[in-house]
Parts: sequence; C-alpha cells; structure tokens
Amino acid sequence: MDQAVPPSGSQTTLRSGPYAATVTEVGATLRTLTCEGRPLVLGFAANEMASTGRGQVLLPWPNRVEDGRYDFDDRSHQLSLSEPARGNAAHGLVRWLPWQLRTAGEHTVTASLQLYPQPGYPFALAVSVTYALGEDGLRVRTRVTNTGAEPAPYGHGAHPYLSAGSGDVDGLNLTVPTESVCEVDDRGLPAAARPVAGTRYDFRSARALGPVTIDNPFTDLVRDDAGRATAVLRDPESEQVTELWMDRSYRWLQVYTGEGLASPRAAVAIEPMTCPPNAFRSGIDVVRLEPGASHEAVWGIRAG
Repeated sequence: MDQAVPPSGSQTTLRSGPYAATVTEVGATLRTLTCEGRPLVLGFAANEMASTGRGQVLLPWPNRVEDGRYDFDDRSHQLSLSEPARGNAAHGLVRWLPWQLRTAGEHTVTASLQLYPQPGYPFALAVSVTYALGEDGLRVRTRVTNTGAEPAPYGHGAHPYLSAGSGDVDGLNLTVPTESVCEVDDRGLPAAARPVAGTRYDFRSARALGPVTIDNPFTDLVRDDAGRATAVLRDPESEQVTELWMDRSYRWLQVYTGEGLASPRAAVAIEPMTCPPNAFRSGIDVVRLEPGASHEAVWGIRAG
C-alpha cells in the first residue's frame, strides 16, 4: 500500500546554525520553527491539517471581510463565506492551495503561486514567499505582482502562533509595540482605532498576560531606527524569549491569545498585517496594485 500523502503536501526542512524550520506545499505554511530544539511557534504534525490558521499565509486579504462583500473601482464583488458561522470571508484565498517550492541550499526555500481570477476576486496575482534562516533566525519576504490588466485590491498577513516556555500563556510576559487598538464585535469586525493607554490592551511595556483575552487588531506601531516593530513573548521562569519583527510594510498587528486552539491558550498568535480586518470594506490601508506593479513585505522570528 502506498504511503499516504501528508495533508499539508510535500515538506521542506531548512537548517542554519541553531535554527530549523519546516515549510509545506499546501498554503506555503510555516509548519515548525525551532532554535536549539526549542519550539518558537506552535506547529502541527506532518500527518495533520493546519488548524486555526497556524503558520498560514493570508492573502489577497488578511483577517475578515464582512459578509464577503466589497466594492472596488465602482464594481461590487461577492466572496465565498469561508467563515460561515460569522458570515465572513476569512484569511484570503491561498491557504489551501498547492504552491511550488524551490530550495536554494539548506537555508532558503521560495514558495510561488499564480493566483488566477475567480468569482469574488477577478484579479490575477503572481505570489512568492521566501523563507530564509540565518544568524538572526527566520526571515520571510512576500512579493506580489499584479499580472492582470486592471488594478487589484491587495492586502497581506501571516499567522504564526508564538511559543515561549511550556504550559498556557497566562504566566508569560508580552510586549506589543503599538499605540492604538480596535475593539471588535462578535464577528471579529473592528471599530475605529483608539489609544491603548489606560486599557487592558496596553502592552507597550512588558507585562504578564494573566487571564486577559485578546483577539484584536493593533496599529500605530512603534519602530526602531531601521523601521522595524518588534513584539516579544517572554517566559520569566525559564527566561526563554521569542520575538517577531516586521518592516514598515506592515502597519497592523493582530494579537490572539489562542482560546480556540485544541489546547486553549497554548500560544499567542502575533500576526503582521498590511491592513486591518474588514479593509476591503473600509478601504483602510488597502494596497491598490496597478497592472505590472509589485508589493513587498518582510517579517521574521528569532529567539531572544
């Protein structure tokens, strides 16, 4: 009997120094990432499907589109409701598609995909996501080019769940370098951004998560001189640290404390996004990608 095909397709393993990562054919998904054997993300087994978005690429929009309906250039579009219980189109169109994987040595793999026009998104995009391991951990570069004949609305996100230490996240310290946050309704759709100061969402300085529940978009990121914003998860007992950084292309950050995981609150999703939830409806920070034009964004994870 032939061996069963893994649900996430072929697997590519990368190694560099103390770091190792696995990227899958289905969804160009980051299935595992470790440093000296310690998990930096909550991954999943090779014989499992990705669940709750773990490690997936989110495009041509991240997060949600209310009712799956949006207007662009005076035309209305209806996306399939991939989150039917909430009546939303969620996390884009490429999470379950097979990508082509091309390695460059044992440190780097590039996943590529041609997204063709379809009902709800009648636009064409050539997509490449390059995962590279080095001394600074994992670096992920996403490049998207409009290969169609008309402008296209575009947004991008990634969905890693960060891990530091073992057990649930209540005892971990979190730093989120943002000045503003959006409350969300029971469909995960955001209200207007407001300052984090004085709210339970103020993690500008490291503090314990405790029982705080978060599934919110943050913005007005605080950056270093290189333009990077860095979120930090730290275990004060083991002093293990996991950091996620993002370049200026990412103006938003979704933080989710993992209540929906099989082991609730086992990790914290820290999701770099170029635009907020429901951006195709609101127009906030949606990229208007002209024919032939490209957009790039870079983020990464490292052990602190």
